[in-house]
Amino acid sequence: MRLVLFGLIIGAVSGAAQFWMLSKFTKAVTGGVLNTKTVSLGLSQFFLPIIVLVGCALLFKDGLLWAAVGMICVLVGCAFVQFLRSHKQR
Repeated sequence: MRLVLFGLIIGAVSGAAQFWMLSKFTKAVTGGVLNTKTVSLGLSQFFLPIIVLVGCALLFKDGLLWAAVGMICVLVGCAFVQFLRSHKQR
C-alpha cells in the first residue's frame, strides 16, 4: 500500500513539473523566443515522463500504474484550471 501511495505522489509531482515546463515552453514559443532555455524546457518536458515511469518500473513495480495515473490526472487537472482561468479573463 505504501508503494502505491508513493507512486501516486511521484506521479503527481512529475505531472505538475511537466505542466509547468510545458506552459513555460509554449509561452516562450508563441512569444517568439527560441533560445537554449526554451529548447531545454521542451526536451525536458518530453523526457520527464519517460524517466519517471522507467524509474518507477525499475524501483517498484506496484507503484508504476499509480505513478502514471497521478501524472496524467495532475497534468489534465492543471490544464483544466489554466483553461478556466484564461476563459474568465476574457
